[in-house]
Amino acid sequence: MATLTRVPLVFSSSKVPAPSSKSLDNKGFRRTAVVLASMADLSTVLVTGAGGRTGQIVYKKLKERSDQYVARGLVRTPESKEKIGGDDDVLVGDIRDASSLIPAIQGIDALIILTSAVPIMKPGFDPTKGGRPEFYFEDGAYPEQVDWIGQKNQIDAAKEAGVKQIVLVGSMGGTNPNNPLNSLGNGNILVWKRKAEQYLADSGVPYTIIRAGGLQDRDGGIRELLVGKDDELLQTETRTIARPDVAEVCIQALKFEEAKFKALDLASKPEGVGTPTKDFKALFSQITTRF
Repeated sequence: MATLTRVPLVFSSSKVPAPSSKSLDNKGFRRTAVVLASMADLSTVLVTGAGGRTGQIVYKKLKERSDQYVARGLVRTPESKEKIGGDDDVLVGDIRDASSLIPAIQGIDALIILTSAVPIMKPGFDPTKGGRPEFYFEDGAYPEQVDWIGQKNQIDAAKEAGVKQIVLVGSMGGTNPNNPLNSLGNGNILVWKRKAEQYLADSGVPYTIIRAGGLQDRDGGIRELLVGKDDELLQTETRTIARPDVAEVCIQALKFEEAKFKALDLASKPEGVGTPTKDFKALFSQITTRF
């Protein structure tokens, strides 16, 4: 009969040394340092008027590009904040109250201003009877208070905070004091917008002023964009622009030196005509006017 020999199992008593708490601390510190360094490379951008139709698009685009930007929004009411998601990076403030802007503007690199007074149609208008509708502005929300004082407050606060660039979205038509938009609610809205634009141009802060044509709620990125000056585009058939295209130009203006210290009118060719704009550096290079 074969003899079974028991072979003892020998276990080594040597152990792999556990990492010391100091080693773990160092690794954790390095990881934290890497994250902070990568965040430091991002540009923090505040969008005011982030609850508006164009402001929402700019804010969303910045959020989608989290590898490049830290988005921050400013809205006027808690309801507007909830409408765009209610995130902690959306603050509630009143641009007419300079002190309420400080928390939103502190620590940002760039400011995109999309605030504007909004005319409201008076009730009772019947288009079947002909004539034109009448408009009014709510108390405290006239163009002088919103488009002049409110924007001036933003520019002053940004300059005080050391903001590196301000992008201001206005409207074409400001070269003509008799533009029909000025008669809406007797607000002279383009006059006050123009005054704020001039204030920005004189502020010393690097700026880009975008005077958009008629804003349309259409898809962006599918048209050839046009830039001009002094309302020349209003004399052509290309006087409108999709809101997402305005939003894209706002963000692209932060990337190129060719966009700084410039004012431009912005419109687009009809869809299917021309080539959709992709080279924004070339687009900004077409403009030489500072105001």
